[in-house]
Amino acid sequence: MTELLSEAALDQLFRSARTFNAWLPKPVSDEQLHRLYDLAKFGPTSANSSPMRVVFVKSAQAKAKLEPLLSEGNRAKTMEAPAVAIVATDHAFYERLPALFPHADARSWFVGNQPLIDSTALRNSTLQGAYLLLAARAIGLDCGPMSGFDQAGVDEVFFAGTSIKSNFLISIGYGDASRNLFPRGPRLTFDEACTIA
Repeated sequence: MTELLSEAALDQLFRSARTFNAWLPKPVSDEQLHRLYDLAKFGPTSANSSPMRVVFVKSAQAKAKLEPLLSEGNRAKTMEAPAVAIVATDHAFYERLPALFPHADARSWFVGNQPLIDSTALRNSTLQGAYLLLAARAIGLDCGPMSGFDQAGVDEVFFAGTSIKSNFLISIGYGDASRNLFPRGPRLTFDEACTIA
């Protein structure tokens, strides 16, 4: 981990990367989705808890289920994307800790402690969703993350009868920079956002 990424790689991941609102008619393959997950899964989580679960919505049937659950402002651009990741959180993640974190009885830290379960699950699935987004950019895909959707509706349609709850969505594909790409918004400076103690 001593070698710096190239400036071009940093541009692709951060500086030049954008949130897209329009998409080119170019498909995203199942192999690409496997590849981006297989990168993202290595990002760190608390006690290797790995609570993120993902439904990659690609088929016309799955998109038809998702479409009415999107806020009006997000509907058209999301339906145009070749794939949409429903980034979700498994609130029973701790049941897998004996395999994922065999160094200690980590499952016992969570059983019966719902506030700890919920905070750990949400924090770490959100982290993993960010890793997923960066992994997509790393393999040449563009993203459009969003939270404007009927969360309860998505949970009912895609996760009924499970311990899984939706967190946020990421449209994935090849962004069309000629349509609906807003100027990059400002960011806080180091001094505005950070202190060194």
